[in-house]
Amino acid sequence: MRGQGRVRRRTHDRERLARRVRRAEQWRALGLGLRMFRRSLGTVMPLAVALAATALTFCVGLVFLAPPALRLTQCMARRERRVLAEEFGIEVPEAYKPQVTVETLPDGRYRFGRRVKRTVPGQWELDFQQFTTDPAIWRDLRWLSSALVLGVLAAVPAALIGYGLIGQLIPVIAWGAHHLGQGDSTVYTWFLAAPDGELSWPAHVLLGATFFGGFGLAPALVQRYGAWSAKLLSPPRNAQLRQRVRRLTETRADALDAQAAELRRIERDLHDGVQARLVAMGLNLGAVEQLLERDPAAAKALLAQSREASATALGELRGLVRGIHPPVLAERGLADAIRALALDSPLAVEVTEDLPGRAEPPVESAVYFAVSELLTNAARHAAADRVWIDVHHTGDALRVQVTDDGRGGADASNGSGLRGVERRLATFDGVLALSSPKGGPTIVTLELPCALSSPRTSTSYGTA
Repeated sequence: MRGQGRVRRRTHDRERLARRVRRAEQWRALGLGLRMFRRSLGTVMPLAVALAATALTFCVGLVFLAPPALRLTQCMARRERRVLAEEFGIEVPEAYKPQVTVETLPDGRYRFGRRVKRTVPGQWELDFQQFTTDPAIWRDLRWLSSALVLGVLAAVPAALIGYGLIGQLIPVIAWGAHHLGQGDSTVYTWFLAAPDGELSWPAHVLLGATFFGGFGLAPALVQRYGAWSAKLLSPPRNAQLRQRVRRLTETRADALDAQAAELRRIERDLHDGVQARLVAMGLNLGAVEQLLERDPAAAKALLAQSREASATALGELRGLVRGIHPPVLAERGLADAIRALALDSPLAVEVTEDLPGRAEPPVESAVYFAVSELLTNAARHAAADRVWIDVHHTGDALRVQVTDDGRGGADASNGSGLRGVERRLATFDGVLALSSPKGGPTIVTLELPCALSSPRTSTSYGTA
């Protein structure tokens, strides 16, 4: 019996917790629906401007009106995408066409988009071509035309709750009005009451059902708002594929450029370092052959110089190999390679890792050199004393976070180092997120989609 009582209590506690969670979701949905309705009211004026400018452009010929109006539409749509991502967890990709550029043809004419002119096109012509030929802009206008309707839909639950609550209070309101000397009112009939404010029991039941129905409908209607808004803003499948192809083309070009630059660096290091030392060694050995019988002491000195030059050349070759693909990365994996970087750094570096296996070698190499660049930046530019590196694998992505206590203010657009890291990661569909307020700290997060192999069972923690 006591066991059954404990089971009933646990069941009761679970049900009470579920009811509490459900009520919290309903209240959150009500608040979110009202916020979405308020935001939708802000789309009325941009919609009127966009429709009027579009009509004047294509009906009257005032072509200079469309670009700014459609740019406003684009800004509103981008803001809605951010709201969908933050409030609903729905990521809606953008699929806008690239910026229209001017190309000079061999015959001296100028091509921009699908148009060709003999004179250089003005900025308004480029903007007109950009905004009026991009299907994504017209999808944004389609959403803007429906935004108010969707906002009203999201506010329906709150309206039902308000209607049911006010209806139940009509008898009290009518009693107070009668004591103030006011008579019957037809307004009361809007809430299923008689003109004198009396409510019948069926009216009480309907108003109560309306009140509680608003709470029940709130989560579903708000989710419908998010789903329909995302559907109106989402590009079609072929547009997503075109965007993906364009992205792959860009990253492939970046990868080829990076590979060519790396080959030039290797060639330069070999030519200026190892090759020069090997040539010097050959000259020294030739001189040793001539001095061996006439001046053994001088020959011995040249042999010593050749031995030192060979040791130096060997060290440079090892450094070159480490710059291409560090042996510790190939033999021990990413975590130990990052610890080796931490040991070589002049800063106090703390490394935390939780990798149940190993990623593909190109991914490990990209992350290794990205972390190396970030440590170099922290030491040279951030005036940092300590760095914390966290490496772990979540789901299907490798995530690395590098934090330093430097002065902050880092900007990926102002330096080639972080831009190079971004290009290196983009080859693997990776991303770099930077947070670096003035005064620090600087937090750089790297994330690359990848799977791990060779599972391990240990989680390591270390300080360098």
